[in-house]
Amino acid sequence: MASLPGAATLTEPMRAALLGLAPDVYSAELGRLRAGAKEAAHELLEDPSVGEMVDRLPLRPGARVLAFGDSLTSDPQSWAVILSELLAVRRPADGILVDVSAVAGETTTHGLIRIGGVIARNPDWLLFFIGVNDARTQGPAPSKTLVAPEETARNLAELRERVSRETKARCLWVTPPPVLEERVSKHWGLSRFGVRFRNEDIARVAEAIAAFDEPVIHLFERLGLPPPPELHLEDGLHFTQEGQKRIALEVVRGWADGRAR
Repeated sequence: MASLPGAATLTEPMRAALLGLAPDVYSAELGRLRAGAKEAAHELLEDPSVGEMVDRLPLRPGARVLAFGDSLTSDPQSWAVILSELLAVRRPADGILVDVSAVAGETTTHGLIRIGGVIARNPDWLLFFIGVNDARTQGPAPSKTLVAPEETARNLAELRERVSRETKARCLWVTPPPVLEERVSKHWGLSRFGVRFRNEDIARVAEAIAAFDEPVIHLFERLGLPPPPELHLEDGLHFTQEGQKRIALEVVRGWADGRAR
């Protein structure tokens, strides 16, 4: 959950050291997770309609796609990695690059700090999947979320304005998904630090994003409330491989539709 200084630029040996793992153990686990993303992509493509949707994605040959988010995207087997694998299998000649810029624990406020570096990469599409940590609370009796709803709305508006003013990139927005509240509240790691998430708070962030006049994947609605338990890890917040595969499917489906609601 917590972000690390310079986390986006840490080398694999540095990450291994921070986790207390031998470099070879870390590399093996990373390889396993990446293989899982590749497997998930192949499983999705077993459905011919998914391949057709990937074909319809509005991406020119050589396009650069940048997925911007938090720990739901920084996962080595995340929806963004699965998306990259889908494009590599289905549209190999197009040479489309999917880059990931995601830091665990970030809010939209942190996003304002990082967006300049992302813009400098000159993407053709920016896929924003951020905001769940705005709805996070700390402590046994919190009186507010980490970022107030009004401030979240201003942060999101500023992110949109920066992209519109400084790039020719197009944006696709993914709303934060619902969590399994009981799992979150009882999880040993999250509860130790007083971390809580309520779906009513997440819904406010999701609705702010869903109001945009740009393509939006309304994941909060698409997953349902409560979301299917098998999509989540034991913490009720992060996703299993099956959950990440579901997110990738929803992104591809909505993006291919054009209106993406």
